[in-house]
Amino acid sequence: MVQNRWDGNKSSNKTGLDELVYRSNLLGQDRSVANWGGGNTSVKTIETDFKGDEIEVMWVKGSGSDLATMGPKNFTGLKMEDIRPLIEKEDMSDEEMVEYLTHCMIDSKHPRFSIETLLHAFLPFKHIDHTHPDAIVSIACADNGQEIAEEIYGDRFVWVPYIRPGFKLSKQIVEGVRNNPQADLVIMEKHGLVTWGETSKASYDKTISVIQEAEDYIEAKTKKKTLFGGQKHDSLSKEEREKILAQVLPIIRGQVSSDKKMIVTNDDSDAILEFVNSEQAKKLSQIGAACPDHLVHTKRAPLFIEWNPASKDVEELIENIKTGINAFKEEYTAYFERNKSEGDKITETAPRVVLIPGIGMVNTGKSWSAANVSESLYHRAVSVMRGATVLGNFVSLNEAESFAIEYWPLELYKLSLAPPEAEFSRQIAFVTGGAGGIGGETCKRLLSEGAHVVIADIDLRGAQNLASTMNEFYGENRTFAVKMDVTKEEEVESAIKDSVLKYGGLDIIVNNAGLASSSKFEETTLDKWNMNMNVLVTGYFLVAREAFKLMKEQELGGSMVFVGSKNSVYAGKSAAAYSTAKAAEVHLARTVAADGGEHGIRVNSVLPDAVIRGSKIWDSNWKEERATSYGIEADELEEHYRKRTILNVNILPEDIAESIAFLSSSKAAKTTGCMVTVDGGVAAAFTR
Repeated sequence: MVQNRWDGNKSSNKTGLDELVYRSNLLGQDRSVANWGGGNTSVKTIETDFKGDEIEVMWVKGSGSDLATMGPKNFTGLKMEDIRPLIEKEDMSDEEMVEYLTHCMIDSKHPRFSIETLLHAFLPFKHIDHTHPDAIVSIACADNGQEIAEEIYGDRFVWVPYIRPGFKLSKQIVEGVRNNPQADLVIMEKHGLVTWGETSKASYDKTISVIQEAEDYIEAKTKKKTLFGGQKHDSLSKEEREKILAQVLPIIRGQVSSDKKMIVTNDDSDAILEFVNSEQAKKLSQIGAACPDHLVHTKRAPLFIEWNPASKDVEELIENIKTGINAFKEEYTAYFERNKSEGDKITETAPRVVLIPGIGMVNTGKSWSAANVSESLYHRAVSVMRGATVLGNFVSLNEAESFAIEYWPLELYKLSLAPPEAEFSRQIAFVTGGAGGIGGETCKRLLSEGAHVVIADIDLRGAQNLASTMNEFYGENRTFAVKMDVTKEEEVESAIKDSVLKYGGLDIIVNNAGLASSSKFEETTLDKWNMNMNVLVTGYFLVAREAFKLMKEQELGGSMVFVGSKNSVYAGKSAAAYSTAKAAEVHLARTVAADGGEHGIRVNSVLPDAVIRGSKIWDSNWKEERATSYGIEADELEEHYRKRTILNVNILPEDIAESIAFLSSSKAAKTTGCMVTVDGGVAAAFTR
C-alpha cells in the first residue's frame, strides 16, 4: 500500500527546483506510484534571465530520465510567456510542438522536455504531478472505470478518454478542469493520473491521498473476489524451478537473440507465480499493455508458454518455448507490417516477457538493467490486471493505438538517449581467477566495452570486493562473483549454473585460474606434479567442457581464451610440472577449437611471461623459487625479466587483458586455435 513519505526535515530548506527534485524522487521511489522512466512533474518559478529581467519559468522533467533518481540537471526550464499563447491554437502536430517548445527553453543545454510538457503548462497550478499509480491505472483500464471513479471521488475528478499524449490531450485536460471547478484530479483513460497543489507538499500529499482512496476501494472489493479466476497450477519448488531454468534459459536466450544478443533474467516472486499459475493468466496477458509507458519495454503482450508444471517434462517445455518464440516473432513482424508508416523500422521481434506456469517470468533486454526494466514494468501490469479484474474487466489499447505508442518518434527518442553499444555489449563473460592480477584487469577491460562479467575465483571475498567496486563504476549488476575451485567438478557446474540464472548464458570464457611451482626435476614431488595438472589442465578442461555444452545449447557461438604461458612452448628450467601443464593446456585449447568450429565456438590462447605486478602467483613461493633458479635475489627478478626481452619491457596484467579482449572481439572473429605471445619478445620461446 502507498505511504506518505514526505519528510519535513529533509524538505524544509528546499525551494523551487530543489524541492521539485525532492518531490519527484519520493514519487519515483515507489514503483506502484511511478513506472520506471515514466511520469513527469513540474513547478513554475520566477527566475532572472540573462538580461536581469524576472521571468516565469516552468521546470519540467526532461525526456528519458527517471523520477526516482533524477537531479536538477534532468529538468528543463521553459519560458511560460512563450508557451501560454499555444492554448489558443486548435491543434499542433508533434513535430510543430517540439520545434516550438525548443525555442521556449531558457538554456539549450537542458535536456529535451517531457512529451507531456504542455499538460503542465496549460494547467494553471504551480505544482503538478503526472504519475501512473497501479490503483489508478486499474480504474483507468477497467471497462467500468468511469463509474468506479464516480463512486470513489464523486465530482472531484475529470475523466479524459484515451488519446495519445501531445497537444490534443493537454487541451482536453485543461478544458475538463475548467469545466469542473470541484476537480482536484484527472484520470486519463488507459493511462494515468494528474494531480496538483499550490505548494510542493500539497501536490505530493494530494497524489498520495488520491491513490490511497483508490487502493482502499480496490482492496475492499478484493476480499469478495477470486483473483485471476483462481488457481490452475501449483508452483514447483524453488530447487525444481532453478534446475529447470538452468536448462531452459540458454535455449530462450539463443532463440530470442536471432536479431541481437539479449541478456535474460528471471523472476519467481509470489505475485508473478500467483498470476502465471492462474486460470485467466493466458487470456489476460494477451489483452494488451496496462499503460502506454510499458510498450517500448514490454511490447504489447508477453509470450505465454502453455505447459503443465506438474508433468515436469522439460523436453516438452523446451519444445513449447522454441515453438512459442518462433510464433511470437512471426506475429510481431505481421503486427509491424499491418501498422507501419513510411520510415518506421522494426525493432527486435523477440518477446521481452515470457510467462511460464509453475516457473515464473523470464525477461529479455540488451543489458541486465534493460531486462530488469521489463521485469519491473510487468510487475506493474500484473498489479493493474489484478485491480481492473476486481473492479470489472481489464481493457487495454487496441492494436493501432499500441503501435502508435511503440513506434512514436517522441517515445523512441527516449531510447536514443542511451549510450551507444560497445564491442562487448549484450555479451556475458566468465573469468576464472577473476580476482587476481590478470583476471581482475581482464574483468575491467571487458566491462569497459559493455560486457556483463562473472568473476569466478576460489577467493570469494576478493571476487565480491572487485564485483562491488566494478558495479559502483559500471552500473548495477554488470558483474557478480561466484566461488569456484576449478579442480572440483561440482563447483564448476554450480558456478556455470549460477551464471545462467543471473544472465541467461555465456559468450566469453577466460580460462585464467592459475598457480605455479618451481623445483629441480628430481625434487618434484607427485603432489606438486598433480597440483599443477589439476589446476592448469583438469581445471581448464572442466570449465571449457561445461561452457562448451552451454554454448552449443545457445546456438550463438562463443569465444574461449586460455591464459597459457611462455612455458607452454619453452621448457623452463626447474619447472617441469608447471611447463608440462601449460603445454597440455594450450594443446587442450586447440583440441576444443577443432571441436568447436562447426558450432561457431572459437578457442585461442594467450602466452604471457613474467607478469609479476598484481599477480597472486608471484606472492607465493614461486617468486623465490624462480629467483633461486636464476641465481639472483627475489627483488631483482622483475629487472631480470625485463632485460631478457627483445623489447626491453616488463609485462603487466593489462597487457594480457588487452590481448584477451582482442581475441574475444569481433576483430578476431575468424581466428581460432591460435597462440598469441605477450612476453616482450623472448627469443627462446619463439614458436617453430
